[in-house]
Amino acid sequence: MGMTTKEIQPVRVAALYKFARLDNYQALRAPLAAFCCGRGIKGTLLLAHEGINGTVAGSEAAIAELIDHLEAIEALAGLEVKYSTAAEMPFHRMKVRLKREIVTMGVDDLDPASSAGTYVAPADWNALISDADTLVIDTRNAYEVSIGTFKGAVDPKTASFREFPGWVEEHRDKLEGRKVAMFCTGGIRCEKATAYVKSLGFRQVFHLKGGILKYLEEVPAEESLWQGECFVFDERVSVSHGLAEGEAELCRACRHPLTVEDRLSPKYTVGVSCPHCFEARSDEDRARYAERHRQVELAHARGAKRHIGS
Repeated sequence: MGMTTKEIQPVRVAALYKFARLDNYQALRAPLAAFCCGRGIKGTLLLAHEGINGTVAGSEAAIAELIDHLEAIEALAGLEVKYSTAAEMPFHRMKVRLKREIVTMGVDDLDPASSAGTYVAPADWNALISDADTLVIDTRNAYEVSIGTFKGAVDPKTASFREFPGWVEEHRDKLEGRKVAMFCTGGIRCEKATAYVKSLGFRQVFHLKGGILKYLEEVPAEESLWQGECFVFDERVSVSHGLAEGEAELCRACRHPLTVEDRLSPKYTVGVSCPHCFEARSDEDRARYAERHRQVELAHARGAKRHIGS
């Protein structure tokens, strides 16, 4: 008799965060690591004065226990959690790290737990961003925006979230007297971005609850104002409407996501170069990448597990 689907247990992946004042966050580290390790959970959790953030994976039962455990910590009740499944364990070990911030922006004394902008549900987002009085800002990095964004959104062209406050300072006049609507992949960066913009004295500040991922999950494709695909930080690379796996692939040389058009460029060679890094790399670099790619392909051909650097 063949295996039943019940015997093949996929791994449950939970991406979670919550901005909350954790005055004793250092004390949570060791017990949390022990709790996860004792249940075979792997991944990374970040703890800071401003809250918790991370992605972990394990059996369905183990992940359920962890979420219950975190929810029981008073400050962390009402965690924002997104679940997905993986065919095999996507992480190598369990890490619980203490950080200055759970999402690095480099601005001190922000309290997103109490000062973030107004949440807007995915169903109400279209009306807000279609209003001529609304300035829509994509708070993600340029490489993420390059494969998809909301119609009419401003791209700050940042290389990292640390650059976002500087961009806002430079473009304050654009925000004056407007409703400011911000969005990001899963909601965490926006909470911090809206808290920052509000700290500058702007009052009408909104953000998309649950991020682009929640919007793509809930808003029917025919009503959607999303254009392109949404970059995600896992093996899928990108997702589209209904959270179906997207068409994007990563350039293995520079890690930039590539659209179908990018892959038709003469500057694209699998594992070696793409239109985003071709000019910035030398022929020696490309020869090195080509050799690395050949080694990864050989390992695959021998039936080895996924190459860690691939």
